[in-house]
Amino acid sequence: MKIGGLQQVSLIDYPGKIGAVIFTRGCNFRCPYCHNPELVDPDRYGPIIPEESVLSFLDKRRGKLEAVTVTGGEPTLQPDLEKFFEELKKRGYLTKLDTNGSKPDILEKMISKRLVDYLAMDIKAPLEKYRQIASVEVDTAKIKKSIALIMASGIKYEFRTTVARSQLGLQDLVSVAKLIKRARLYVLQPCIPIKTLARPVLSEIPYTPEEFSIIRATLEKVCPHVIVR
Repeated sequence: MKIGGLQQVSLIDYPGKIGAVIFTRGCNFRCPYCHNPELVDPDRYGPIIPEESVLSFLDKRRGKLEAVTVTGGEPTLQPDLEKFFEELKKRGYLTKLDTNGSKPDILEKMISKRLVDYLAMDIKAPLEKYRQIASVEVDTAKIKKSIALIMASGIKYEFRTTVARSQLGLQDLVSVAKLIKRARLYVLQPCIPIKTLARPVLSEIPYTPEEFSIIRATLEKVCPHVIVR
C-alpha cells in the first residue's frame, strides 16, 4: 500500500465511530476542487508511510479506536488493497472505503469477501459531465456498475457529491439524484476553496447555506435522504 497520510483520530469519517483515517497516494481523476492535491499530483507527493508502521499503530490503539477509513487519492488503485483490509479485519476493526467508483471489479471483490463495513462513493457529476469534472476520460458504464453494486450490497453506504458553484448547478444535482433515487443516503459536500488541485478554484465563491437549503429541498423530491455535510 502506498500510504501518503495517517490521521490518528477522527470522529466524523466513520459515522458514529471513533476511527483512524488512512490516505492512499495516487488517483486516476483530476477533479479541480480536490482538497488532497498532495495525494493526486505527483509533483506534490510527500514521503510514503510504511504499511508496517501504520499497522503497528493500529495494533496499539485496539480497544480505543473502533474503525478505520481508507481514502485517498483513490484506494482501489492499490494492488494490495484486499490484503490490507484483511489485516484490518484481523485486528477487529470496522472498515470503511472511500472510492470514486471507477473500479467496480475491485469493489465487487471487497463486497463479496465482506472486507468492508461501510462504503462511500463520490459521484462527481451527471454521467454526461464526468469528463468535464474529472478532467480525464471516464468509462461511465463503470460508474453506473459501481452504483448498482453498492446499492445491492447489503452494506451501509452513502453517495457523495462535492458541490462547487463553477462546476455544478441545481439541474446537474437533480440529474445525479435521479441516478441514485433509491439511495440510502446522499451527501452534499460544499466545496471549501482553501487547498485545491487547480489554482483557479481557490477563488471559488461557495454556495451559501440558504442556497444549499433550496438545493436539498429540491433533491429530496427525487432522492428522499439528502443531507449537507
